[in-house]
Amino acid sequence: MNVYDTIIIGSGPGGLAAAICLARAGQKVIVLERHYVPGGWCHSFTLNGQRFCPGVHYIGCLEKGESSAKLYEGLGIANDLSFFRLNKNGYEHCHIGNEKVDMPARPENLYESLAKRFPNEKKGLKKYLSLVKKVNAQIELLPKLKGVKDYLLAPYKLRYLIKYLPFSLKTVISRYIKDPLLRDVLNIQCGDHGLPPAKASFILQCAMMSHYFNGGYYPVGGGGGLIKAMTNAIKKYGSEVKVEHPVTRILIEGNKIKKAVGVELANGQRLHAKYIISNADPEKTFREMVGEPYLSKKLISKLNKTEYSISSLILFLTVDIDVRKFGIDSGNIWMNQKIDLDKQYEAIKNVDLLSDDEFPAMFISCSTLKDPVSYNGRYHNFEVVTFIDNKLFSEFSDTINYQSEKYKDHKQHACRKFLKSLEKIMPGIRNHIIQMELGTPKTNDFYINCTKGNVYGTQKTLNQIIGPMAYQQTTEIENLHLCGASTLSHGAAGASLSGVKTAAGILNCNMEDLLKEDLSQNIRIYDAEDSSTWPDWVLNKMKDKKNRFKEVVHESSTNGA
Repeated sequence: MNVYDTIIIGSGPGGLAAAICLARAGQKVIVLERHYVPGGWCHSFTLNGQRFCPGVHYIGCLEKGESSAKLYEGLGIANDLSFFRLNKNGYEHCHIGNEKVDMPARPENLYESLAKRFPNEKKGLKKYLSLVKKVNAQIELLPKLKGVKDYLLAPYKLRYLIKYLPFSLKTVISRYIKDPLLRDVLNIQCGDHGLPPAKASFILQCAMMSHYFNGGYYPVGGGGGLIKAMTNAIKKYGSEVKVEHPVTRILIEGNKIKKAVGVELANGQRLHAKYIISNADPEKTFREMVGEPYLSKKLISKLNKTEYSISSLILFLTVDIDVRKFGIDSGNIWMNQKIDLDKQYEAIKNVDLLSDDEFPAMFISCSTLKDPVSYNGRYHNFEVVTFIDNKLFSEFSDTINYQSEKYKDHKQHACRKFLKSLEKIMPGIRNHIIQMELGTPKTNDFYINCTKGNVYGTQKTLNQIIGPMAYQQTTEIENLHLCGASTLSHGAAGASLSGVKTAAGILNCNMEDLLKEDLSQNIRIYDAEDSSTWPDWVLNKMKDKKNRFKEVVHESSTNGA
């Protein structure tokens, strides 16, 4: 019972996607998760009956024929997924200084909207958006290159990608866009990879921006809805997902040639398998679970030089007011105190948690407007995120016993800073708070098991994406493989694709072989801002949720009396 074909450590979307592909191919797979729910950053949880999701705030490319849609169709889970389309007139709302600029879905709508707001930038704006599309098209072409002819023609087919590969986002956008506010609007999605324009690869930004060109979508059930579909598929194929099963050690055999043969759990139990896949980041995988004695000097040196992405504070907030009266809708809000994203990111490193100053920047997401099914008719839920340097919580080094009075005091000060900014867009919101909880870098490390509380795995500099510091799916240890945000890509869709790539390597096939077109699979998409698109099952679920909430309120008031 303790022998498997593949053991997967961690149940983030990368690990779950790999499990689906391997189990569907006939393998006996077990996914081991240390948390009490699966999903990694994509999991959902509840606080007093209100659902929150720390990591999934929107997904792109879900229309028929687009990459995320083909991913979920190919995994065979599309029929189990429903999404709400965020406000197509502004799926991103940019609040920068005293300026407000919306980013509508569709490249043509984005151009028209921004050209109207910035008429002097029309020419450069058109060229820049066209370049972004061209570069991304060539990024998507990369995995399709096959045979000698394709590689001989690569310098022509990939000419834009090759030309702009060495450049930072700041370098390229400065050639086309002169208005600093417009630059910040076009760069606002740097928050989705956590790097300022001066450090971010232009190529990475092209992929990120193009992913959302046609708008953003939010899964019914939050990230947990996506994870549920994935875990159900794994079970359907006869494999397992086990929560509260922390892996403490990857078992290695051999002297000259090291080989992974199994894992040891926190309770001492050992499981064995032909293949081991780690969905954890490289530091957790190699240094903590494998151990330096089994690593080459070259890998240890690489681990020492690896930089991890920025960390975060996340405010989970429930309020009892109709937030639409403040202009809040299903679109995301990126709130920056000043213009110049590079300076904003620099300010993040020097935040004083105990001061009364506001955070330099915040991301605001109202999940009850993104997913109307979750709305009980009275309470709205928010996830408010700000990036933060992990060093600000480094004094709380004990991963398990860090809940000191000083730590709680830091959290209280941080909450006050969040509310000070939120009051600007929702005046009086402090008077309507039902509950409020804060996630810190320590929370990230405790629940997600991520080095230094990182949000996106390894830092997404060019050197660590495709350069010598990048981590591949295969490792120097035989039969030990990697997947997740520190490999191929990050985000819900990117991490899932990393799992498919890992599975393809194990099965000795191409990713396309594992994501074959299935015409019977279709994602259901509705408009969060247009209730006329909602089917009866959505309306019935909303009605049931509101009725249950009324019953709870009535029972509570009766008991109180």
